[in-house]
Amino acid sequence: MTKPERVLLGRITGAHGIRGDVLVATFTADPEDVAAYDPLTDADGGRPLRLKARGSTPKGMIAQVSGVSDRNGAEALKGAELWVERDKLPQTEEDEFYYVDLVGLAAVDQNGHRFGQVAEVANYGAGDLIEILLDGSGRSELVPFRKEFVPEVDIGGGRVVVAWPLQYEVAQPDAEGDGDRGSIDDG
Repeated sequence: MTKPERVLLGRITGAHGIRGDVLVATFTADPEDVAAYDPLTDADGGRPLRLKARGSTPKGMIAQVSGVSDRNGAEALKGAELWVERDKLPQTEEDEFYYVDLVGLAAVDQNGHRFGQVAEVANYGAGDLIEILLDGSGRSELVPFRKEFVPEVDIGGGRVVVAWPLQYEVAQPDAEGDGDRGSIDDG
């Protein structure tokens, strides 16, 4: 599996104030670190975006974008993605991964049987989750990206081992046909 040449580090979510500052949702460990990568580019890789961190709010990092000096200019950047060349990123430590490297890996159980593929890595505020698209079903499941649920990540081998916390029964309609959803068996 080849690693992408560019990595998404954040997204401008809106304007902040009247002097051209923007709010940035970042995907870096420390939100203000995104400004250290210079230059960032837009999604197409053509437009350089140079940021200067100004602080943070619960809504995101506040940054000044070089060349933007008013609210209208800042609002025009809403939705702009902030990309960096992969070779500018530090090497990861053991048990540390870039989200982009996990997407596309096969999901296997502890016996090595494939059951899906990592579709996305997300964090909705309570910790990292991996979304696994289940083979042949069109459904996906979210799994906490913690050692007890994902004991092994093998980037080179193209797989993650998932230790499911629960065994799920397939939902079957009951005899009355009322669509009883089945039950969860905790083993």
